[in-house]
Amino acid sequence: MACAAARSPADQDRFICIYPAYLNNKKTIAEGRRIPISKAVENPTATEIQDVCSAVGLNVFLEKNKMYSREWNRDLQYRGRVRVQLKQEDGSLCLVQFPSHYTLSLTFGS
Repeated sequence: MACAAARSPADQDRFICIYPAYLNNKKTIAEGRRIPISKAVENPTATEIQDVCSAVGLNVFLEKNKMYSREWNRDLQYRGRVRVQLKQEDGSLCLVQFPSHYTLSLTFGS
């Protein structure tokens, strides 16, 4: 655990991951959806998620060749994940309105 404490929250490998399946209203919770259907969107792509996060002002980067482990469909439209920085180097939040992975995910359906 000491190794994790030495890394900064601003390191890219410490950014949170958002897969399109987390926000897809066509998925069940067992298939990976993490927000209510009323807040989810239909078949989001990793690029769309990246665009929304960038527009809000978050530091993001796209990993195009990553796949969600529960995704059975290997088509290109289902590939990718977005890494988002929620905390700065000193541990404070980048944007106060997004203190967690869940609150950030809920903004996509709004």
